[in-house]
Amino acid sequence: MRPTGLTRRAALLAAAGALTPVVVGGCTRNPAPGLSRIVIATGPPGAVYREIGGELARLLDERMPDQEVVTVETGASHDNLILLDAGEAHLGLSSLDSSLDTDVAAPGSMVSAVGRLYDSFVHLVVTQESPVRRLADLEGLRVSIGAVNSGTEFTVDEIINVTGVRPEVVRLDQADSAQALDSGEIDAMFSLTGLPTPAIAELAELRALRLIDLAETADEMAAVYPEAYFPATIPATTYAGIAACPTMSIPNLLLCRNDLPEDLVYVVTDSVYTGASRVAEQRPEAAQINVRTGISTGVVPLHPGAESWYRDNKPASQGSDTPTPG
Repeated sequence: MRPTGLTRRAALLAAAGALTPVVVGGCTRNPAPGLSRIVIATGPPGAVYREIGGELARLLDERMPDQEVVTVETGASHDNLILLDAGEAHLGLSSLDSSLDTDVAAPGSMVSAVGRLYDSFVHLVVTQESPVRRLADLEGLRVSIGAVNSGTEFTVDEIINVTGVRPEVVRLDQADSAQALDSGEIDAMFSLTGLPTPAIAELAELRALRLIDLAETADEMAAVYPEAYFPATIPATTYAGIAACPTMSIPNLLLCRNDLPEDLVYVVTDSVYTGASRVAEQRPEAAQINVRTGISTGVVPLHPGAESWYRDNKPASQGSDTPTPG
């Protein structure tokens, strides 16, 4: 895990609306009587993590009136893993490849999974007039690879290591990357995020952009890390004026501290999967959240509370055995 500085600008969510009592095991009660505040580590400005995290926080705040639910703005995946490991966050979002780079799956880890949520897609964005047509064209150019300790930074570092392309690296979050691309301060920006990512969508409304074809890169990465990277396509309907583009996708997980009470994680899991349609009204990525894929967390083990929820809510077509991640 990278011990570099964290970007933490705390953002408290003001919750509104009716409160629904929590029901655990058939009885209404507080699932975590010793915990008054739940912290969710999300992501940077202009990123899907920040918005998805905010929507999840609203769901939990409604379900758990005895707890204050807050979100913390971070650099994204690696920041979130650091906060979880240090006990400074209870829940956090992370890409699967970032999780694999840490000791999350190792015996004695303090972090486990609530479940798989949705997939992120690697974007390599340039302006319409850019001479860049393929990954190799980035050699020597100024390229934002994401904020420090973000999932974007981690994934692009892996791409650089595997392909050998050597751009002049700049580390900016999603919103700052889009602004720098627009002003000409950088030649290209990477973004690992859901579809659509707000920062890119907003810039595409203001000027013509292109996505760079990463099909060959996706094949190279999947050959080296088949458990984390999958060839995919960003649809033409995602961003105004931008054609469909081959790339690769990476699953995103909702992680939690291992020392959270099982009843609490059970309620968190229930809130995520029963509330996915509500989240999808604000963030279309959430339409991917479902119980069938939720247990597919790779080598990251499920928290016992989450495992109990999947067992109780397993689709009939999958049988009655205890679910296992994979």
